Amino acid sequence: MELSLLSLFMLGVVALTQTRAGSHSMRYFHTAMSRPELGDSQFITVGYVDDQQFVRFDSSSESQRMEPRAAWMDKMDEEEPNYWEEQTQIYRKNAQIYRGNLETLRGYYNQSHGGLHTIQRMIGCEVSPEGSFRKGFYQFAYDGHDYIALHSETLSWTAADTGAENTKRKWEPEKSIAESYKAYLEKECTHWLKKYLEMGKDVLLRTDPPSVRVTRYSGPDGEVSLRCRAHGFYPAEISLTWLRDGEEQLQDTEFIETRPGGDGTFQKWAAVAMAPGQEDRYSCRVQHEALAQPLSLRWEPEASSVWVIVGVTAGVLVLVTAVVAGAVILRRRNSGREAWKGPIRQQEAGPGGKLLQPQSRDECGEFSQGKGCVWG
Repeated sequence: MELSLLSLFMLGVVALTQTRAGSHSMRYFHTAMSRPELGDSQFITVGYVDDQQFVRFDSSSESQRMEPRAAWMDKMDEEEPNYWEEQTQIYRKNAQIYRGNLETLRGYYNQSHGGLHTIQRMIGCEVSPEGSFRKGFYQFAYDGHDYIALHSETLSWTAADTGAENTKRKWEPEKSIAESYKAYLEKECTHWLKKYLEMGKDVLLRTDPPSVRVTRYSGPDGEVSLRCRAHGFYPAEISLTWLRDGEEQLQDTEFIETRPGGDGTFQKWAAVAMAPGQEDRYSCRVQHEALAQPLSLRWEPEASSVWVIVGVTAGVLVLVTAVVAGAVILRRRNSGREAWKGPIRQQEAGPGGKLLQPQSRDECGEFSQGKGCVWG
C-alpha cells in the first residue's frame, strides 16, 4: 500500500515541478486514498521547500501525528511547544474531511463502493530570486487525472471534466473562497517561504556543482550511444545538451528526469545514438547554477572511466614529485563535501503575538458543501 501511495505523487497535478533558476517554492502535497478492504481511507500530507521535504503526516501510521522530515524542524518543540499538537489535530480533521470528499466524488462519477480511488491536492507558492511573489499553486486531481484548479489572478476555477463541474458550480459563486486562497498564496505562503529560505540558507541556498562524465555504449545492432551523466549537484535544475558539430541534438537525445541522489543532491543523464566512428563529432554541454560557465565534455577513450569533478571543494588532487632515487607518484584524494544538513526554520509572531503557521490554517471543506478549503 505504501508503494502505491508513493507512486501517486508522480501522477496528475501533484508531480513535483522544477522552478526557474534562482526561484524558490514551497508546496504541500495531499493524497487521500480509499481502502475498500478496510472500509476506510488513508490520508498523507508532505511539505516541501524547494526540493527538500520538511514535514509529513500519515493517517495510517501508528502515531497519526504530523512529523518532521528535516533536522531543522526538531527545534520547533523549543520555539513553539504546541506546534506539533496543533498540526496533528488539523490533519487528523483533514483526514476525516477527505474521507467524505472521496464519497462525494465517487457519487459524481457513479463509481462503486468497492473500487480504489484517490484525491490529490497541491497548494503552494513560488518567489523570485529577489523574494517577490511570482505565482501560486492550488490544484486538485482525482484518480490520477486533473480535476479542478484555481487561477488566482482572475479568481476563477477551471474544471477538467463534467464531474469537476459539480464542484465548480458550488465554489465559483462564493468569491470569498478564491479570494481567501489568493491572499494566502500571495502573502502568508510567500512570507513563510522567505523565512524558511533565510533560516535554511546554508542548505536551501547552497549550490553544489555537478560531477560529470561521458561514457560509450555499443548496441547489438552495431549502433553506439554516448551518455552524459551528472550527479552530486544542487539545486535540482540542470541542463544537459548534446551537440553534433556544435548543433544541438534535442530531438535525438534521450533523457531521464532529474532524480534525488539520496544525499540531498540530484542526478541526471542524457544519451544520444550515432554510427560508430562519429563519437568525436559530439560534445555534451552542462549548465548549472553552481557553474561559472557552461561545461563542455567529449568522450575520450583513455579517460572514459574518469569522473570530471567540477568545483573547488570536490575533486581529485594529484601530486607528481620527481625523486632523485626514482619516480614516486603520490595521489591524494580529498574526502568530499560535508554531510548534508537540514535547514532551520524561523518562527515569527503575528499580530497579537499569534504565531503565523500557514499549514495550521489548512482546513479543507467538503466538496459536497458550498465551501472550498478556506483559511481563517
